[in-house]
Amino acid sequence: MSGILTYALHYEGAFNKNSLGAVSEGAKLAKEIGGEAAVVVVGDPSELSDELCGSLGKYGAAKVYRANAPEGLGAPVVDVMAKVIQDEGYSYALFGGGLLGFEIGAGLTARLNVGVTMEVTEVDAQDGKLVAKRPILQDSAVVDVDYVGEPGVIIGRLNAFDAEESGDATAEVVDVDVQLEEHSTKATMVQRGEQRGADVNIEDAEILVAGGRGLGKAEGFEMCESLAEAMGGAVAATRAVVDAGWYPYAAQIGQTGKTVAPKLYLAAGISGAIQHKVGMQASENIVAINKDPNAPIFEFSDLGVVGDLNKIVPKLAEAVKEKKGG
Repeated sequence: MSGILTYALHYEGAFNKNSLGAVSEGAKLAKEIGGEAAVVVVGDPSELSDELCGSLGKYGAAKVYRANAPEGLGAPVVDVMAKVIQDEGYSYALFGGGLLGFEIGAGLTARLNVGVTMEVTEVDAQDGKLVAKRPILQDSAVVDVDYVGEPGVIIGRLNAFDAEESGDATAEVVDVDVQLEEHSTKATMVQRGEQRGADVNIEDAEILVAGGRGLGKAEGFEMCESLAEAMGGAVAATRAVVDAGWYPYAAQIGQTGKTVAPKLYLAAGISGAIQHKVGMQASENIVAINKDPNAPIFEFSDLGVVGDLNKIVPKLAEAVKEKKGG
């Protein structure tokens, strides 16, 4: 079967926005190559109703494979997707970005011994096959990657694919019985939540206020939280401040943290090291506040403000609140 299989993460009865983007993209591309668009969902059967799974048809999915397996962990999903691909013969596996998408995609690649492309920003259909486009050399160039043999694994950059409803169709729901590998049952979910620094998923936030060592101390994040609240956004942090215990790891942006692509990324006291840049450079608009006019972050910011963030950030929060109040 020529087709595309994606994975949809869900939480509290709703599918993750980034996953829906992958489902939409997979459906569009499957149509272009004359194949079927399908999705894998896993979790407790009580949380995966026919209605919920079938709703993925609105995003173009023709079929949804439902499996009773732990949700939010990578290894069980690899087991399920590997079985579906081997049994049904899908030509491609497509993932949205984010840590879980990378983990599952990499695991599936190793399991099936196939080719993979990561950090993909665009996918084209050419002569019945998919070609992935991936930025290289710090986004200074883009390369085309096609695949020899099947299936091919494509892992997008976070939020590279838009979630678009394509109608009111209901996807066919198919239950899959999968025997999980022994190693897939070793990890268990201790706690799960969507986070704003501490209570919102920063990967989905459209506005992020990020703090770095320039804040001076952990209490400096109170300014970031106040501004984020005023703007309706979330708080992020650099690895240095997370390592110092100033803010939770869930908020960390960068090579060893999360990759984000908000509409606005406001960096307060962040120098802009390459490790941090790779986690936020896809932001639509980058605003940096730093007292050092030579800070590297100004080289790739859309707007740079040289000054004392301890004065600028609180005044900016007040201005936003006054504007909304008016």
